Amino acid sequence: MSVFYRLSKVTSPKAKGYGKWYPRAVITQTVDTEMLATIMQRNCTLKRADIVAVITELIETMADQLQDSKRVKLNGFGSFKIGIHGEGANSAADFSVSKNIKDLHVLFQPEVKTDGSGVRQKTFITGCSVQEAPKNDVDTTKPANNGSNSGNNSGNTGGNTQPSNGGGNGDDDESYGD
Repeated sequence: MSVFYRLSKVTSPKAKGYGKWYPRAVITQTVDTEMLATIMQRNCTLKRADIVAVITELIETMADQLQDSKRVKLNGFGSFKIGIHGEGANSAADFSVSKNIKDLHVLFQPEVKTDGSGVRQKTFITGCSVQEAPKNDVDTTKPANNGSNSGNNSGNTGGNTQPSNGGGNGDDDESYGD
């Protein structure tokens, strides 16, 4: 297992790294709660439904605790807390929640452990390897037709003659390569 990356060139002249190439993580699939529960079921004595129930209750309980201005720490995982984006007021008397608080958001900090030599190691990336994502070797050039209309060049061998709206990476929530 590796984290895949693709190289991406910064094309905005206003950007700090203009013209440089940077690695961008490639997401190949989204694993949802049901999929995690199915995998976890194979590794323990709990059934998938029990795992889903616990995760569902964890989410609700965490939301309650976070909204009560508490930090939620999951040992071995990390800590969550609510953060605030806001605009400054000229004085404390001028401050107004409706005017100066613009957004609430959840911050996550992965757990960090220190090994025997004092090196800090983050829980989710310890031992992680990185490799370039496989190239897409699909030939996108149109084949020469040479005036012939014979053959089915559409690649559609089923009964549906409508064009496909598919493509991408199979992940409806995120674009490939972000």
